Amino acid sequence: MNQLGKPHGALGVSSFLGIISPAYFVASVGPLAHPQYVHHLLRSRLYICEYERRGKFMPPSQFDISWEQFRDINVLLPPLAQQRAIADFLDTEAARIDGLVAKKRSMIAVLSERFETAIFEAVTRGIAGERPVAPCGLAWVDEIPADWGTPPVSANFDLSLGKMLNGEAVEGTELYPYLRNLNVQWDRFDLADLGMMNFDADDRRHYALIPGDLLVCEGGEVGRAAVWSGEISNCFFQKAIHRVRPRRGANPRFLMYCLRAAAKQSVFRVEGNLSTIVHLTGEQLRSHRFPWPPASEQADIVVHLDRLAAVVGATNSRLTQQIDLLAEHRQALVTAAVTGASRATGVTA
Repeated sequence: MNQLGKPHGALGVSSFLGIISPAYFVASVGPLAHPQYVHHLLRSRLYICEYERRGKFMPPSQFDISWEQFRDINVLLPPLAQQRAIADFLDTEAARIDGLVAKKRSMIAVLSERFETAIFEAVTRGIAGERPVAPCGLAWVDEIPADWGTPPVSANFDLSLGKMLNGEAVEGTELYPYLRNLNVQWDRFDLADLGMMNFDADDRRHYALIPGDLLVCEGGEVGRAAVWSGEISNCFFQKAIHRVRPRRGANPRFLMYCLRAAAKQSVFRVEGNLSTIVHLTGEQLRSHRFPWPPASEQADIVVHLDRLAAVVGATNSRLTQQIDLLAEHRQALVTAAVTGASRATGVTA
């Protein structure tokens, strides 16, 4: 059992011979207990709730339970024959449900892969059908439409890194929320857990965000980007993020899709120093060249990809909800079987 489960339930009866780290403790299954029955029992919702009741909450979302607290929990042990029947039933049903979940996860993966392919095709060949193409000089793209260009990012956008985070910055009197690397996801922002940092009047002018700004991750998943739409007011950004601000009506969403296509082709990772953590410096991003069609065609491509993203997102959301429902059903089935609430095993107490 991992005593710092997230949530508790990170435990199971092992069928392997090996070693563990100090984060785990091990308990032997006694002669009156069937191992696979115990495996299902101790992972049921009933027992997970008990671990959390006895354990100590560890922010942000973990519980710490000691061996002394764990070993005092009563274990429901029907006769061995019934334990074996319950375990066999749950093994069969769990395998069936897990198979359904695997198929739905596979569907999500296929849809996501097709969407990435569509992005690459759209930003490198367009959506207008067959047309003359020409070599473009980019290492990750062979040819692009002949009337497109490949200007550096700096030709159409102004770039700036965010404010450096340090001890003084988080203890000031003018604290404001700011975006970190993890807050910037592909084409969306995760604003559930924003940090706070001191931004004085000069900082607020320099690190302000306005709708249309493209935020690009310098490290982590290098190049990951999303366009700011003014989701919250008075929000700024940390040094791990590039603010890419369009000039002369440049299309930030088209550049976002170009970055996504390049990132999925491992362009930034190949260009980085693999002996260290890969970063996309401001100088590198300014000089990076991407396929660049006329403005009207950029807008058409963005509309096309946005519509496709909405369809894929809605489909994947439905599949994810179905996976969650199957997981809930699996847990309810286990809990009912091991507590005697279900007679589906064919064995009565």
